[in-house]
Amino acid sequence: MEKYIEKFIRYLEIEKNYSGHTILNYKLDLEDFGRFLSGTELERIDYLALRKYLAVLKEKNLGNRTVGRRLSALRSFFKFLTREGYIKANPILMLSSPKLEKHLPSFMTEEEVKKLIESAFAKNDSDLSGLRDRAILEAFYSSGLRISELVGLNLDDIDFISGIVKIRGKGKKERVVPIGEAALLAIRRYLDKRKKQSPAVFLNKNSSRITARGVRFILVKYLRLAEIKPGVSAHTFRHSFATHLLNRGADLRTVQELLGHANLSTTQIYTHLTTEKLKSVYDKAHPHA
Repeated sequence: MEKYIEKFIRYLEIEKNYSGHTILNYKLDLEDFGRFLSGTELERIDYLALRKYLAVLKEKNLGNRTVGRRLSALRSFFKFLTREGYIKANPILMLSSPKLEKHLPSFMTEEEVKKLIESAFAKNDSDLSGLRDRAILEAFYSSGLRISELVGLNLDDIDFISGIVKIRGKGKKERVVPIGEAALLAIRRYLDKRKKQSPAVFLNKNSSRITARGVRFILVKYLRLAEIKPGVSAHTFRHSFATHLLNRGADLRTVQELLGHANLSTTQIYTHLTTEKLKSVYDKAHPHA
């Protein structure tokens, strides 16, 4: 089993160009399945064995989302084995995944975003951390970045003249998105005062590329200062970015491209949020609501 997992992992790295994070999760999930099989030969894995594994996962009280992710890894794995001829039939085709509850993503109002961003300011021109923090918050909201995309930004990725930024997203896929003048101005102010020469846009106090953990710490700091509701995360900026665009008339396809979603169905969850806003306006404005 181990050798087939290694072949599959190499396939994900070389041919599919998956990110290191995704590959690690696939590897851990498949190794867990391998331990469950306890030496069972690949050809002897059938639908019944998979059903037993699914039962074991449920006995561990794992959430439906975790179980679904494990089954997704197995589906990809067995599809690869079948296509490469290592097995004759795919045993997982008839196995259904657990139904997932659809959680609407949380988002901030436009007023909350404004209050949060304005809570980060430089006390003076030498306040480098204040300049950086303001630039980070502006960049998050301006371009709908994931936290991994923000910390990975390099100076060469930003075109200050055209107002666009090159993003390296999930699966090492690149996309180009607009970046607003407010964010560009904040980034320029920070870079003009920064003495350390580095290809990275955002640095920590040790003049190294800032980490995702460092960015989360910054966000928590300003959430407290701005007295914004608890539960806001770096990803909430992304949700807010998408929701505000749709509320102001952007079409779903454009938002999909900006967010870097592979499937439109991933972006469609935001339509539920805007529908709620429409209903709220209707209830307040229509005499027979």
